[in-house]
Amino acid sequence: MDAGSDSPPDDERVERLSGSERIGRAAYELFARHGVREVGVDAVVTRAGAAKMTLYRNFPSKDDLILDFLSRRERRWTEQWLIHESTLRGRSPQDQLLSVFDLFGEWFARPDFEGCVFLTTMMEVNDPADVVFRAAVDHLGRIRDYLRELAEAAGVADPVHLARQWHILMKGSIMAAHEGDQDAASAAREMGVLLLRAHGLEVADLR
Repeated sequence: MDAGSDSPPDDERVERLSGSERIGRAAYELFARHGVREVGVDAVVTRAGAAKMTLYRNFPSKDDLILDFLSRRERRWTEQWLIHESTLRGRSPQDQLLSVFDLFGEWFARPDFEGCVFLTTMMEVNDPADVVFRAAVDHLGRIRDYLRELAEAAGVADPVHLARQWHILMKGSIMAAHEGDQDAASAAREMGVLLLRAHGLEVADLR
């Protein structure tokens, strides 16, 4: 599973999809690439090949469409890619935590690297009281839940603290990659090794 990928299905499959699903997929692709405020509903229905009435029947407001996008992102990026792949690659909880940055290195090198849409959505909306902002925060929280579970499995004394520290490393490396830092993932991994050792965990030598 590529990070956040949503390759358009072939024409025959598109015809078989419901109008709601076509719109959801089109919105996902456009929002991930261009942001949730930059893209209007007209662009979504055009991309989906659907009627605007179909959009509003399934998504009464643009916020509903954005919330669907964020939920899809959690399934595809957080669950099916980040959690799934890091679980497969690491034999221990420590290895699984570090494998996050191995995955990030591959993701950052992709020509279609788009960054963390939960972060960019928060920055675009920039209103803590907004339902979209709160949803983005909740999705980020579920990533920390996974990191906390790994920290608990590793036996650290304060898994919540480690999860928060690890998530800061992840978010920082994503922003560094946006700046063009080609070594952001490996640098974050090196800091991760030091962080795990600071929490009393045995970790293999730095790469």
